Amino acid sequence: MGLRNQFDKYAPLFEKGGKYEKYYPIYEMVDTLVYTPKTVTSAAPHARDHADLKRVMTYVVLATIPAILFGLYNTGYQTNSAIAAMGLDVVPGWRAWILSTLGIGFNPDSIFANVVHGLLYFLPIYITTLAVGGVIEVTFATVRGHEVNEGFFVSSMLYTLILPASTPLWQVGLGIAFGVIIGKEVFGGTGKNFLNPALVGRAFLYFAYPASMSGDTVWTPVDGFSGATALGVAAAEGLQGLAAQGITWTSSFLGTIQGSIGETSVVAIAIGGVFLVAARIANYRLILGCLIGMIGLSTLFNIVGSDTNPMFAMPWYWHLVTGGFMFGLVFMVTEPVTAAMTNKGRWIYGALIGVMCILIRVVNPAFPEGMMLAILFGNIFAPLIDYYVVKANISRRMKRHA
Repeated sequence: MGLRNQFDKYAPLFEKGGKYEKYYPIYEMVDTLVYTPKTVTSAAPHARDHADLKRVMTYVVLATIPAILFGLYNTGYQTNSAIAAMGLDVVPGWRAWILSTLGIGFNPDSIFANVVHGLLYFLPIYITTLAVGGVIEVTFATVRGHEVNEGFFVSSMLYTLILPASTPLWQVGLGIAFGVIIGKEVFGGTGKNFLNPALVGRAFLYFAYPASMSGDTVWTPVDGFSGATALGVAAAEGLQGLAAQGITWTSSFLGTIQGSIGETSVVAIAIGGVFLVAARIANYRLILGCLIGMIGLSTLFNIVGSDTNPMFAMPWYWHLVTGGFMFGLVFMVTEPVTAAMTNKGRWIYGALIGVMCILIRVVNPAFPEGMMLAILFGNIFAPLIDYYVVKANISRRMKRHA
């Protein structure tokens, strides 16, 4: 409280007409990131919380930085490794021209070459997402007379990180447009949507253009190269197939495997998750509830077993490090707008998503991932879960004071 008071004491010096007016943006940035506002927000999505929207969204973007950095490296590493494995002497495309002109090359053992190559795939996707989604956000804000807030920056970053690097840019734009309009704006904008906009856009692309979103050729953007993701291999051949492909638990944990740009590294994602929980942006009940649901059902399937479905034998610690489970757990399950609001409801909501993810992965033969659909399924039931939790609390109180 003392530091807060001292900080406010010097506020007039930075405001309009003050001695240090030109440094006000720096003052405002520090105030937003470090200190909790004195007033309680009265509008969605944090009417029940003391944290303002700018601070929450900024922290989430900061939490994605480890996943972004590793995603750049792994995208470049997978691409350069594929080029080396195929023995390509001439690599077509403008990215290859830039790398060759700058003398960077395609060496998969060079961290710098991998990061730069990955950046050349990440930036076009992210810029396209910002341009298309930003225009839509500004248009809706102008028509409705609302301010353009920071919510879209989080959605745009998460959307970019859950896409394959090989996604055509016109599909990137189409997906984010669908996600923002249908997943958020039709419900009134930030804080009023009950579905995660980034996941809505990704789900639209998966069902509209499955050839670009799934399969053996979409994850590494090199023409003619094929290689299934860990979940794809496990669904077809089980854990033995993973070993035969050279996919180990350690490589899956570290993230040096094929997958969407920011979803592969459990380590990088976990760093962001710890930051969000420590900053009280992410609620630990949602995370633990989801883990309990996932571990419980996967263990049950291990006990039951199956002679025809190898996914029954996949233990929970493999489910944790494959596909988009960890990324969804940290950045999607914990989203305050679409998750349950009550404490007991958060446990139920998280467990429901964990159970649904394993159910889709194991039982559904056509869709080995599952986390995306499980979270959207949980989004739909979050208001209903909170309703019955509150109703049960009221009923218990009435009986207690009857």
